[in-house]
Amino acid sequence: LDRRRKGVIGPPLGKQCIVFVDDLNMPMKETYGAQPPIEILRQLLDHGFWYDKKDTTRIDLVDVGIISAMGPPGGGRNDITARMVRWFSIIGIDSFDEATMSRIFTSIMSWHFGRGYDSSF
Repeated sequence: LDRRRKGVIGPPLGKQCIVFVDDLNMPMKETYGAQPPIEILRQLLDHGFWYDKKDTTRIDLVDVGIISAMGPPGGGRNDITARMVRWFSIIGIDSFDEATMSRIFTSIMSWHFGRGYDSSF
């Protein structure tokens, strides 16, 4: 990201920045049930800015979007708050069976190696 002017940060003009956050629900809950890493992202989504820790001035982040992925709660994963969930469109995908996974990766690998793979690598 570039500094566009004082207090404004974003990608180069005419561009958009998409940030992918994997395993969004991995941060452990603190004593009061908050998840600080998620809360800092939620602040950005709610208000569109963060505060500079040095002098508490406002830093606007423009032309930045967030995409996320996470697994179901359990096994170290936690629920995330409804205040965070409201910013996302939820898409659920069932696990694939072994035959489907094999077909997907066989197709990808056949395409990749069928393009003139150099065996010296």
